[in-house]
Amino acid sequence: MSLRPDALIVVILLTMLTALGPITTDLYLPALPAIQAYFNTDVTTVQLTLSVYLVVFAVCQLFYGPLSDRFGRRPILLIGTAIYLLGSIVCLIAPTIEILIAGRVLQAIGGCAGVVLSRTMVRDIYGQERSAKVLSYIGTAMAMAPALGPIIGGYLTIIYGWRANFAILVLFGGLCILGILFVLQETNRHKDPHAIHPRQTLRNFAALLKDRHYTGYLLIVAFSYSGLFSFISGSSFVFIKTLGLSADQFGLCFATAVVGYMIGTQLGGRLVSALGIVRIVGFGTLTCAVAGFSMIAMALVPLNHIAAILGPMVLYMIGMGLTYPTALAGLIGPFPKMAGAASSLAGFGQNVFASLVGLMVAHSFNMTQIPMAIGVSTMGIAAWISYRIMIARAPKSVP
Repeated sequence: MSLRPDALIVVILLTMLTALGPITTDLYLPALPAIQAYFNTDVTTVQLTLSVYLVVFAVCQLFYGPLSDRFGRRPILLIGTAIYLLGSIVCLIAPTIEILIAGRVLQAIGGCAGVVLSRTMVRDIYGQERSAKVLSYIGTAMAMAPALGPIIGGYLTIIYGWRANFAILVLFGGLCILGILFVLQETNRHKDPHAIHPRQTLRNFAALLKDRHYTGYLLIVAFSYSGLFSFISGSSFVFIKTLGLSADQFGLCFATAVVGYMIGTQLGGRLVSALGIVRIVGFGTLTCAVAGFSMIAMALVPLNHIAAILGPMVLYMIGMGLTYPTALAGLIGPFPKMAGAASSLAGFGQNVFASLVGLMVAHSFNMTQIPMAIGVSTMGIAAWISYRIMIARAPKSVP
């Protein structure tokens, strides 16, 4: 099959590959309490299925970018997605919590290829200016995964049990492999034969980190994502154990928050051409900071109500929808010959930091929303401060 690289079906496939990350975390969130009960373990151990996944996901991204810069996007993407499928099968049949965690490790090793290389391929196809808009629209479509994932996961858990969530991930991984085989073409036109040499890889990473705009956008991406992950790590236990919601009701609450992200990505995609990347990121990080401050203020009153959590989180997600895809375009765009490395390093930074924040939120769980609210507010404010220091005051050499 011969398709233009920017054909609609290619964009749909890239969206599916980008969604591998969020759907693999969000689909089974309502099942965490059920998994805890099934294996008769504690909250911290169950939380490892999320945090270990994220750490491995982060580390492996460092390798996929340079490998794709050397050998091309398509073959590396195919290998990674096959590993993801294997991990999903292991999770589906896991007899112990340890085997489940091992399956999550395999999911992370393979799944991160889709997330890293799909956005890199967007840069290959569209260039810096158009990639910001395309990533925003992909972000809107991709948000359907975390919007619908917890709802579907909640009903699957109630009707069929927690393993049904991983059966869906097996099917999703299989569809992605078929898409790569029959739809996707190679997009890397600047293969670097030295990209996987350790010295060259470190040199590329060092060059990226020395760039003020890259580092600034990296901090913004890491902090804003970590605020979201604070919510991901704590929300199922807060809503289900503290507020007494069922798994399917929690899914609806989580989906409501994700609608905010979809609104933000739509606004960003429509406004980025007129306002530019810098201003959009500025508005987005300020929104995250205000939302985070509102959440912690209501938690400390205390207001133990769904609206006191969900209202600020919807606002935070609007800010993140403005910030996240636009900042990604800002950090990848100026480096066409190191696009894979730039995307990998960004993914590594955001996921390692988010996993540490998520572990702290889970470890601090005290049957209130305060630890989660502290995580969301701190990360939102940190993202805005990073913007003010690193981007707003930097020489205006990027859009």
